[in-house]
Amino acid sequence: MELLRLPVGPYTFDAVATGPADGRPVILLHGFPQTSACWLGVLPILASAGYRMVAPNQRGYSPAARPVGTEHYAIPPLVADVIGVADALGADTVDVVGHDWGAAVAWQLAGRHPERMRSLTTVSVPHPFAFADALRTDPDQQQRSAYMTLFRQPAKAEQLLLADGARRLRTLFGPLSGAAIDGYVAHMQQPGALTAALSWYRAMSRDDLRGMGRVTTPTLYVWSTGDPALGRVAAEATAAHVAAPYRFETFDGVGHWVPEEAPNRLAAVLLDHLAATR
Repeated sequence: MELLRLPVGPYTFDAVATGPADGRPVILLHGFPQTSACWLGVLPILASAGYRMVAPNQRGYSPAARPVGTEHYAIPPLVADVIGVADALGADTVDVVGHDWGAAVAWQLAGRHPERMRSLTTVSVPHPFAFADALRTDPDQQQRSAYMTLFRQPAKAEQLLLADGARRLRTLFGPLSGAAIDGYVAHMQQPGALTAALSWYRAMSRDDLRGMGRVTTPTLYVWSTGDPALGRVAAEATAAHVAAPYRFETFDGVGHWVPEEAPNRLAAVLLDHLAATR
């Protein structure tokens, strides 16, 4: 496994990479409140098939890409970061895989810059229109997303999540190993890191949907039945927002942290999807 530092505008993103340097580039985007480490079970499997796997720590998670101010964590700069990472890799087009907030960014990238995409894989989070519709009309999704109200409250969320040895933050990770949880919590305890990560929620806006059309990139969407945050209604509605070859995979009995709870199964469907979009 290689450690990279990728310059993107005024920032530098830490990343892990593996696979042949001339392999087809695949960028993997983590979610909240994780890091590129969430992909460690998936990376070597795809690298062994010849893909160049690159997983950056995203804006706010890389110490040298942690600007102060909620406005820096809106969708446009988050999407621009991924394009900048692709540019830093010398890649005109890339395969993009995202989980949680990484999936939200990946959907936006595909909707706004399809010319930079070879394929799209999103894990857990549905298309933004499907999610917005569910938040308006589905009581189940409304209940699942109630935590966002807390996350959008400056200072209060940080205080509650980090109090008592970050007990509440630790509980978010459910079945993950103690070592993995310790690593993520330590990262979030860096100065400014948790505020930066929560700023992704605080920067959310109705404007995020403007200019988003149906996705025209070949798409794999993976949703798990044990996910406490994301329900079936939006997951099943996502197909209507993709005007390209589309595959919907349901992982029964798997929770929210799919890349770590089911890395082999996720890698298998990823390999099939990438092979189908050569």
